Amino acid sequence: MITTINKLFCAGLVCCAMSAALTSCGDDFLKEDAGHLYTDALLETEEGALKMAAGLYGNIRWHFGYEWAYGTTLYGCDEFTNGADLTAEPWNTYDNRLQPLDCTTALGAANNNCPPVSGLWNQMYYGISTANLVIAKAEKVSDEDSRNKALGEAYFLRGYNYYRLFAQYGGVVIQTEPANGDVKKDYTRSTAEETLNQVIADLEQAYKLLPTTKWRGNGTWTKYTAAHFLAKALLFRQSERNSSWNSSYDKNADLNKAIALCDEVIAACPLAANYGDLYANWTGINCPNEGLPEILMAAEHNGDATTQGRFGNRTYNYFSPQFSNFSGGWVRRGAYIGEMDFQRCRPTEYTYSTYDNVNDARLWKTFKTVYGLNNIGVTKKEGNETVYDREKVAADNGIQLSQVPELGDQGIIFILNKKSDNRFDGEPYGTFGRGGQAHSFVNPETGKWVPNAFPLFMDGKYVLYNYGVSGNTATSNVFCGINKTADGSRTAEKGDAHRDVIMARTGETYLVKAECQVRLGKYQDAINTVNVLRARAQWKDGEDRSYYTDGSMAFLKADGGMADNSIAGNNSNCSNGTKTLTMTEAYYASHLHKNTYYLSTGIEETTAASDLQIKSYSQLPEEDEAILAAIGATSDYDRMLNFIFNERTRECLGEWNRWEELSRAGLLIKRAKAFNPEAKNITANKHELRPIPQAFIDALQNADGTNLSDDQKKAWQNPGY
Repeated sequence: MITTINKLFCAGLVCCAMSAALTSCGDDFLKEDAGHLYTDALLETEEGALKMAAGLYGNIRWHFGYEWAYGTTLYGCDEFTNGADLTAEPWNTYDNRLQPLDCTTALGAANNNCPPVSGLWNQMYYGISTANLVIAKAEKVSDEDSRNKALGEAYFLRGYNYYRLFAQYGGVVIQTEPANGDVKKDYTRSTAEETLNQVIADLEQAYKLLPTTKWRGNGTWTKYTAAHFLAKALLFRQSERNSSWNSSYDKNADLNKAIALCDEVIAACPLAANYGDLYANWTGINCPNEGLPEILMAAEHNGDATTQGRFGNRTYNYFSPQFSNFSGGWVRRGAYIGEMDFQRCRPTEYTYSTYDNVNDARLWKTFKTVYGLNNIGVTKKEGNETVYDREKVAADNGIQLSQVPELGDQGIIFILNKKSDNRFDGEPYGTFGRGGQAHSFVNPETGKWVPNAFPLFMDGKYVLYNYGVSGNTATSNVFCGINKTADGSRTAEKGDAHRDVIMARTGETYLVKAECQVRLGKYQDAINTVNVLRARAQWKDGEDRSYYTDGSMAFLKADGGMADNSIAGNNSNCSNGTKTLTMTEAYYASHLHKNTYYLSTGIEETTAASDLQIKSYSQLPEEDEAILAAIGATSDYDRMLNFIFNERTRECLGEWNRWEELSRAGLLIKRAKAFNPEAKNITANKHELRPIPQAFIDALQNADGTNLSDDQKKAWQNPGY
C-alpha cells in the first residue's frame, strides 16, 4: 500500500491525466482527452508533452476551491478578520487549534470545513510530482519549440509550488526527479536557503524557456509570469524573514535584478486604464477583461461543467456580510446577486481607514456600499389581497409615511466616512441600525428610510462592528465587503462561479519594484513608482463618482452582461408584497449601480479629476501617517516599508497573498497585533511559519526502515509547534 508520503511524490502520470481532464481556459486549450493512458512513448512526442504540460494548469485551481483560499492567505493578518462564521477561525486567532494536526471537529473546529494544515503541502507536491515527470520526459521531444514550451511550463509550476511551500513552511523537502513508482520514506528536509534557491533556479529556467505570448490563450504562463515571480523570489531572499542567512548573497545584485525584471514586465504588460476593469467590470463567462495584458497569472474557469473538476471557483462566498441574516428580510440573497453572504472575511478598521475616501477611486470600485431593497416582508391583508404595510413600517421605526422605501430603493447602505467626520455625531438623520431593530435613519440624499444603515465612525470612534446580530464585536456579521469575486453567471445560489481568479498582475509588479527600491534606500524612486499606480487610482475628468457596478451584471445582458443567465425568467425568493418576483425583477431591485460616495465624504457633487500623487517620501498621506504612528514606525526605512504595505492594501486587497507577504517582510506580528483584534494569540518566532503536517512527519522512516524517534520528529517541525 502506498502511504500518504508516497502519494505526494508518486502522483506522476495519474495526476497529469486527471488534471488534463479537469481544467479549462478561455479557449478550452486545457480540455484534453484523458480517456487513454499517458505512456512514456507518448510523453516523448510533441503532442504528448504539450498535453501533459497543459495538465499542469489544473494544479493551481486548487487554491480557490474551498475555505483554504482565504484561510491560509488572508486570515490572521491586518486586513481581514473573521465574521460570525468561525469555519477557519484558528487561522485568524492563532489559538492552539492551529497545530500540526489538521483541525477537525474532534480537535475543536467549528465544522468539518476548517482548512487543513496539510492541504497546501499535499497539493503543491502533487503538482511538483507531475512537473518533475514533464521535465524528465520533455527533454526527449525533438521539436525545440514544443520542448521549450513544455519545459518552461513545468519549471514554472515547480518553482511556483516550491515558492508557496517556502512562503508558508520555510525549508521543505526538495524532490526534482520523478519517483517512477519507487517507495521511499527517508526524505531529508532542506534548509530555507536551499528551498528558496531551488525556487529561484526553477523560475530562472522558466524565464529562459517560456515564450512572451499567450500562445495557449488567456491563462497561459509566459516569460513575464516567470519574471514577476522571479522578482518576488529575489525580493524574498533579501527580506527580513531570511536575515539569519541572506547576508551571503549580494543585496544590491538581487534587488537590482528584481527591479530589472519588474521593468521588463511593466513595459510588456501595461496596467489596465481603469482599475474597475480588473474586477468590477466582469460581464460574464470568458469576459474580455480576463484577457487584459496586466493579468500575468490566473486560475482559469468557464461554463463547461465537464472541465470543472473537483475544485471549482468558490471565492464568491467569502467577502460579503451576512445580509440574509441581519437585514430583517429586506434584502435576500440569490444567484441574481453575484455573491453569497458567507461572511468569512470581515475588513478591519485599518483596511477601511487606509484609503483616501475622497480621491481614491479604488475604494469605490472595490467595496459594495449599497444593496437594493429586493423584498417586501411587511404585509397586511386588504380584502382578499396581500399588500405592503407601509403604515406599520412607519410606525415601527418612527418615520413619516412618505419616507417609507419601495422595492428597488436602498435596502442596505454602508457609509465609509472618516474618523474625523462629525456629520453623524448625535445621529441627526435618525438612528442607525439593522433591519431587525427599530431605527429611524433617513438618507438625506433620497429622503427615504433605509432598513439597514451603518456608518464606519461616529464621535471619533469605529462603530461599524457594533451592529452585528451577535452583539459581539469579535464576531460581527455586519461589515462592508469587497466585490472582486462577484459572479452573476452562477445558475444556482450555491453553484460554482465561472470567472477566473487573478493570481498575479502588473499592479503588484509595481509594488515589488517599489519595495526593492525602498530596500536599496531609494525612497523617492519608490514614491515615483507607486505614483504610477496612484495615478490610475485617481478619479478621471468626467467620471461619475457615485456609480458602482460589479460582476453581478453578468446576470443580464440588458444591464451589461454578455448573456442572460439561464435562470433569469425563473421565480426568485423575493416578493413585492403581493406577488413573487422573477429573478430578473429581483436582480433589478438588488443591483442599483450606486454607491454612498457623497454621503460618505460630504463633498459637493463633482466630475473633476482627483489627485493622489505624493510629492515626497517625507510627506506621506494623512492615512499613512496615522497607521505609521499606530505601529511606531519612525525611521525612514520603517516608514517607507510600511507605506508600501499600506499601498498593497489599497491596490491588492483580498488578492490571496497578504499573509505570505507580511511574513516575508517581518511585519506580520506587529501589524496583526495592531490592527486585527482577534489575532491576539499570534506569537513571534512561531507564527511566521506554518506547522509541518504531522501526517507527513509520522510517515517518515530512516534509511534502514526504522521509524523516526520523537526527537527526530521534533527536529522536522517548525519552531513553537
